[in-house]
Amino acid sequence: MRIVDVCEFYSPTGGGIRSYVDRKMQLLAEAGHELIVLAPGAEDREEVRATGGRIIWVKAPPLPFDANYRMFWDAAPIHAWLDRLHPDVVEASSPWRPAWIVGKWAGDAAKVFFLHSDPVVSYPQRWFGRIASREKIDAAFEWFNRYLRRAMPLFDSLVVCGDSLGKRLSDRHIGPAHCVALGIDRAAFSPTLRDASLRADLLAQCDLPESATLLLGIGRHHGEKRWDMVIDAVQAAAAREPVGLILIGKGPASAALRKQVGGNPHIRMFQPIYDRPQLATLMASCDALIHGCEGETFGLVASEALASGLPLIVPDEGGCAEIARPEFAETYAARDAAAATQAIARFCARDRAACASPGCTATRTSRIGFSACRASAENNKELAIRALLRLAQVMTGPRASTAPVCGFHTFI
Repeated sequence: MRIVDVCEFYSPTGGGIRSYVDRKMQLLAEAGHELIVLAPGAEDREEVRATGGRIIWVKAPPLPFDANYRMFWDAAPIHAWLDRLHPDVVEASSPWRPAWIVGKWAGDAAKVFFLHSDPVVSYPQRWFGRIASREKIDAAFEWFNRYLRRAMPLFDSLVVCGDSLGKRLSDRHIGPAHCVALGIDRAAFSPTLRDASLRADLLAQCDLPESATLLLGIGRHHGEKRWDMVIDAVQAAAAREPVGLILIGKGPASAALRKQVGGNPHIRMFQPIYDRPQLATLMASCDALIHGCEGETFGLVASEALASGLPLIVPDEGGCAEIARPEFAETYAARDAAAATQAIARFCARDRAACASPGCTATRTSRIGFSACRASAENNKELAIRALLRLAQVMTGPRASTAPVCGFHTFI
């Protein structure tokens, strides 16, 4: 089977989307299928992957306000590639121009829309949340729900990657949505990678002793990630507890975040880490992952943190909240810096040994989709491939006769 993913948000410097697409490409190749990604690029070129599949970069203009991404606009080159490739399944994931480019393509492939996020939560809820209730904001942006309801009949299936997003769509009468929860490569992340000397060095860079708490934040520097709120919370908590923050990422908000941090020695900002073993070692060497985005749907970084042995400090809404449990996580009221400060304080008061106990580790493992957590790496791979093939069945099945499907973990 040949799947073509018209993926506007695939970028060499991307995060969760790039990670899951790369892993899906590899696993489908191992199962005897082919995934080809059409992605917007600075120039027209092809990139063949040694592990199978390829990226076809289509020249496209940059996305305003975020140099990490570009946007599709012209339908002609996309349609030309789809005509040339003759896919069995074509997938779109951007609700903007690509939804209509793919939806109106005249080919006979099954068409799937994979909604990665909820733009209403990512933008208007964040922009206007301080001056209007969520209900009023939702009502004001009902036009977007109508827009999606017009676009979805162009597709055979609608897929989302988390229960929280599926429920939001259902509440807005969009769907039915097939919920396919994404997982991670568990073999790449482990508490055994913890490096005490690296932790000590990072704390020293934060001007803190080894007895302090080292928090880790990973993600794109964009308003929807709410790193400004996280920084406020860490600074407030650090007034009472020795707490440091390592913030990994870049984006349009980087300059503003650096200005916000100012001369605070306890918060250090670093460029993104694309080397997976290096990232896994860093994650295992910190004390907890902190996250601020209530609109997160993938929650992949939180799953990677759990697999690395890290507890979580996350908002009580969104993809990260779906995998948080009291045994290993502190949750706080979304969008509330004071509540995040209190969550940090609660974590600092915890018994760290209890968080790292075998029972807690088993609970963490069960929450990140590894139902066969004691299976070999090869068995995990077989489970991943079976789940991907099940997803392919969802993609190609007739929309009218399918009910929502939840809980298929793809281990990517």
